[in-house]
Amino acid sequence: MDTNIFPRLIWQWGPVQITDTLALSVVLTLVLGCCGWVLTRNLKLDPGPLQAALEGSVLAMENAVRDLVPQHVSQVAPFIMGLWWFLLAANLIGLIPGLESPTRDLSITSALAFLVFLSVPWFGIRSHGLKGYLSHYVKPFPFLLPFHIVGEITRTVALAVRLFGNMMSLDLVALIFLLLAGFLVPVPILMLHLVEALVQAYIFGMLALVYIAGGIQSQTRREFTQ
Repeated sequence: MDTNIFPRLIWQWGPVQITDTLALSVVLTLVLGCCGWVLTRNLKLDPGPLQAALEGSVLAMENAVRDLVPQHVSQVAPFIMGLWWFLLAANLIGLIPGLESPTRDLSITSALAFLVFLSVPWFGIRSHGLKGYLSHYVKPFPFLLPFHIVGEITRTVALAVRLFGNMMSLDLVALIFLLLAGFLVPVPILMLHLVEALVQAYIFGMLALVYIAGGIQSQTRREFTQ
């Protein structure tokens, strides 16, 4: 775990800046994509331990999506699973000496939250059409439109800040312990980081799933009651 808690600038061209956390996020995305391709290209009917563990984790994630959007699993599950796998890897990679968790950079968590922000109308429009989805902003009363818009913006900001704040505070606590006690207490710090990484990945993914489910089901409920 690196004691430097702030992202480092590694390249800049005019207003374009690339930090170590951004570069690491790109590398993680490519690595996860390659791992997914390698692990799924030779699946067997009689799975070994690795394939069984992989299938079990995928089924658990798929069941979580099915609980909220049972009729849209094939659409929503790939996005939510991608979020969960990326967040899990991004949160845990800070345990490797010399590397830092990309999710302790507000720009990275903001980008993830913005993806969730865009995914809500994307899945809503795919399910109900543009007119059908947009109509929920003016129901039950048109004057509620500004409140709906402000609500979606504020929850996106909260999503980004929550993940950033928790991961940054975790690194600050670890840094304080290391400065006060040296390397006498590495195991408790590592265990704390491990648990927090798992919890924060789960919470972010579940909140994203709840927001998407709300965008899909809000119009469905209104159609059902009419």
